[in-house]
Formats: sequence, C-alpha cells, structure tokens
Amino acid sequence: MSKTLRALGLMSGTSLDGIDVALLETDGEHIVRRGPTHTYAYDALQQQTLRQALQDAAGIARREQRPGSLARVEAELTQWHAKAVAAFLSQNGLSDSNIDVIGFHGQTVLHRPDAHLTIQLGDGAALADATGIAVVYDMRAADVAAGGQGAPLVPIYHAALAPTRPCAFVNIGGVANVTFVGSEGGLLAFDTGPGNALINDWMMKHQGLAFDAGGEACLEGKVSRKHLDLASAHLFFSQRPPKSLDRNSFAKLDFNELSFADGAATLAAFTAHSIAKSAMWHGEVPQQWIICGGGRHNAAIMKNLSALLPHVTSAEAIGLNGDSMEAEAWAYLAVRSLRGLPLSYPTTTGVPKPLTGGIYSADHRSKIAGLNER
Repeated sequence: MSKTLRALGLMSGTSLDGIDVALLETDGEHIVRRGPTHTYAYDALQQQTLRQALQDAAGIARREQRPGSLARVEAELTQWHAKAVAAFLSQNGLSDSNIDVIGFHGQTVLHRPDAHLTIQLGDGAALADATGIAVVYDMRAADVAAGGQGAPLVPIYHAALAPTRPCAFVNIGGVANVTFVGSEGGLLAFDTGPGNALINDWMMKHQGLAFDAGGEACLEGKVSRKHLDLASAHLFFSQRPPKSLDRNSFAKLDFNELSFADGAATLAAFTAHSIAKSAMWHGEVPQQWIICGGGRHNAAIMKNLSALLPHVTSAEAIGLNGDSMEAEAWAYLAVRSLRGLPLSYPTTTGVPKPLTGGIYSADHRSKIAGLNER
C-alpha cells in the first residue's frame, strides 16, 4: 500500500497576480516532500477580467448564481488553469500519468461566511476533463455550509511544516491570515486584516499599476497616524477568532485626502499593524513569525512587521517557499480530502467539529476511489 500520493496544488489568490502551481508528494498527514513550483502571471487583460468578475459577484445571493460576466469568466479561468497545468508538466518532464490528483482552489469572488456563502469560480469537472487528472475542488464550501468561516484552510499544512513550536505562519496575500501552532501542536488561525489588496487597488487607481514592486511607493511616503488609527478601529479587529474577510471588506476606508506616497505608506502600515494585533488572541509567544505570500516582497510591510514583532523571518530563511505555500497547501488538502481527513477545525474556521470537504467530478469518482484505496 502506497503511503503517499503525488498532487498538484493550484492557487489563484485575491491579489490577482497569477496562478501558482506546486507539486507535493504527501500522505496528507506527516509525510511532505515538496517538489517544483511555478507562478504563471496574469496579463493585464486577465487581471481586468477578474476585477470585473469581483464587481459582478457583489450582488450574488446563492452559490449557483453567475450574473454578468461570471459564467464566461469561470470557463476562461478554468482553461487558464488547464494551460498552467500543461505548461508545468512540460517544464518538469512530467505527464498526467505522473500526477494522482489536483487540488483546485479557483478564484474567490465573494466570501460572506455570515450568510453561509463563499464562491470560488472554477469548474473542477471541466479541469479534470482538460487535464485527464482527478480534481478535488470547492474545498471551502462544506465548512461554510456547516457554519464555519471557510478560511483559512492552510493551517493544517502549516502544522505539518512547523520548524519549531510555538510559532506563527503569516500569509500576506490580498487578505492576510495567521496560523499559530502551539507548543503542544494546537492550532489557532484566522484572517488578520488586509494584505496586499488595498495597496494593489491604490496603485491601480493612482498609477495604473497592478502592485507596488518591492514596496518602493510604500517606502517613499509618511504614515498618517490619523488614518491608521481610524482604519485600525474597524469592528473586525475586536471580533474573537476564528474570523475571516472578503477581499473588499475594507474598501470603504477613505484615504483619498492623502498623497499617493503617504496613502501607500499608510496602507502598508495598516497591513503590518493588523498582523501584529493578532498576537493578542494567542496565549503563547511565537518563537518565530514566518512570513509567506506576496506581501513579504514589500519592504515597507516587512520593515513595519520587524518593528512591531520579535523574530520575524521570511519563509525562505527556514528553507520554505513563501510564494508557493498556499498552492502546496491545496495539494496537501486534496490528499486529505481524498482520505476523508479534516480540512478545518473549530479553532481554525469556527466550524462546529473537525470537518473534511471538497467536491469531485462524477466522471472521475471511480479514479478517485482507486486512489483512496492505495
């Protein structure tokens, strides 16, 4: 009996920067062998398409609804992922027969767990047909339907990677989230606040750029304490975890009276201060704060974090890949889903009990059943 499966994880995050692909060999528990990774960047037209999808999704009331451009975008997004898989396999000398399963995140366009609603665009059945590989997808839905936040789902993978305990993993994507791994292995996880999304939107509005490369604009400005304090007074920060956010949860904050540089600097400080606030909910002091995700490339965010928290380090400093962490996690979660293992817990999403999740295409259930018997 094989103890491990070879899984591809696919992640398209709320930063809208591209598709991360990661190969993992794992048993979904303690064995984790990390393989190659690659990011396939979205071009300007693809980013514009996804931004329109976010707008069109704002009024959705039921999971099956696809108003406006969403049906078309879902089909296009699925094909983008199929092409990314094909390119990744070719670049690494692999074929579909070398991969047991794909963990497909899709693109979150709406996340309202209080309304039991989360929507990730992406047709898992179509992706399975296009790639010839079994696909596990829609892994947040069961958690939200059961009353959980549906995010973050990465914590169980963080626990498998933890180099020391207690420690904290912070992922700074469009939204930032934290996982505290306790000295006895207990988990506490939740969204901390904004990540890159507000900065990216600020850059697009003022410069027509998708993001602040290296945090250069954020470093040039001066932080407005008044605006930082107003933003930090948002009711989200007083809510007990577990808790999660939609990408646009802070979209009503008004920084328009600030200059371009000062607004960028204040938004970077807001991200860092939001992350630092998360420590109040955890009883142990992390030996390391391990920073993952695109936000670790923003020098202003990292500078602020280092001033606010002890022992801040990048994922790379401890031999991990901060760009591919979530894609790796989706591969890991796919294997856990196949084996009926929990993806979420009361202390990570607020779900009533440890819960598995994921949907499989009907046409590929027999293949998945075969994998599950291995």
